[in-house]
Amino acid sequence: MGFLNFIFGTKKRQVEEYINNGAVILDVRTQREWDKGHIKNSIHIPLKELNNRVKEVKHLNKPVVVCCESGVRSAKAAKYLNLNTIDAINGGGWASLSKL
Repeated sequence: MGFLNFIFGTKKRQVEEYINNGAVILDVRTQREWDKGHIKNSIHIPLKELNNRVKEVKHLNKPVVVCCESGVRSAKAAKYLNLNTIDAINGGGWASLSKL
């Protein structure tokens, strides 16, 4: 197993563990991106709105797997949620996450 497989395999297992333990999927893409396709039952809060809507995420009272198009915005969102005492991880791109 190569180094990248180890890293990405570990990430995939962590995401699967979160989902199996009742995590919600939070999609932080724009409305236009969301309208083109998204994961069924995921929650949509665009990254630019997250600051004003963080209480909504807290009230879910569940761990969060954050996704976007490529993983860059979801990394920022997960970090922001962690700073607000929400258990969140970066799930990366929504398309790959939808295959889990």
